[in-house]
Amino acid sequence: MDDTVVGFALLLLGAVCGGSFGLPSKFVKKGTPWETLWGPFFLFVTILIPITIFPFIAKGLFATCSDAGYGGIIMPVAFGFLWGLGSMTLGISFGLIGLSLAYALNYGAQIATGGMGPFIIHNSDQLATAHGYTIMGGVAICIIGVIVCGRAATLKSKSQAGGSEGQTVLTGSKLTKGLIVAVLSGVLCACYGIAFSYGGKVTGISVEGYGNPGWRAAFVVTALILWGGSVSACGYCVYKLCKNKTWGTLAGPGIGKVLIIALIMACLHDGAILLFGVGASKLGTLGVAVGYAAFMSFAIIVGNINGFLTKEWKGASKQSMQWIAGGIIVLIIGVSILAKGNFMQGKYEKSKADTVEKVVLAEQY
Repeated sequence: MDDTVVGFALLLLGAVCGGSFGLPSKFVKKGTPWETLWGPFFLFVTILIPITIFPFIAKGLFATCSDAGYGGIIMPVAFGFLWGLGSMTLGISFGLIGLSLAYALNYGAQIATGGMGPFIIHNSDQLATAHGYTIMGGVAICIIGVIVCGRAATLKSKSQAGGSEGQTVLTGSKLTKGLIVAVLSGVLCACYGIAFSYGGKVTGISVEGYGNPGWRAAFVVTALILWGGSVSACGYCVYKLCKNKTWGTLAGPGIGKVLIIALIMACLHDGAILLFGVGASKLGTLGVAVGYAAFMSFAIIVGNINGFLTKEWKGASKQSMQWIAGGIIVLIIGVSILAKGNFMQGKYEKSKADTVEKVVLAEQY
């Protein structure tokens, strides 16, 4: 099967996990402190799962990190730390401007930064090519789709609350601060994709030195990113536990159920980012750039489908339903263009390799 098809199929499967990992949190008892659930969640995601499970999948995981040295691991770890900061600041933006607007701005910034960042950093020479323009066009359309979905979410919230009545009108410094924090959180969250794009040396050592196929080697890079994120994400949860004096809740009644829910969420979350890594590795040299935009777009679509299934859209206006349907259609168009751009890029790489081979043969004879 064509690698492009396999890659996008894996991205879609990862998005199903990513768009669903928050669903189990609905079963947590109301009134449970945020840090009581999310503290264990981040601990599972960034430390326990990578340490206990990843080494059984990628042979020589720890040895690979050691062989790569400081120069090989610093960028994935550093950008992983920034990804962890993004996860925290997203939560802050919720409290400033609400879920709908915060998600729209965050996802838009993620697609723009995660899609174009690796492209510009590693393959800027391909920007002014046919496939480069196609990929940039696909990213732009995906961003438009996110904005349309954000508008739909805003209309839904207003209609479910009975119009503008009872709604908080966002103005002044709080609105400005919220907009800045939401966009910043998206840029920081997208550092996951940039971190993965710097995993070339680690991947090479894992494949050549320890015999791992590319998809297994992706687990090593992912572990480095998650360990970087653990410093910021888990550190923030510790801060919240101390500030709110909620350490006791981690040993209180019902904590067993909370931990099971946190573990399920963590498995879905790590499954999502691992499938992103494996899927992106199937899409060639621009796999991270194309894959990130496609992955996020898929995740938005899946998240909204889950919203319908869990009746979050019950009572929403017809107008909001039309906007969300339009947003999903735009996202699908954007992902289709990204797939076309990736296919064109593959042909470009093949043509370039054939040209080099012909030059070598001509020189030999």
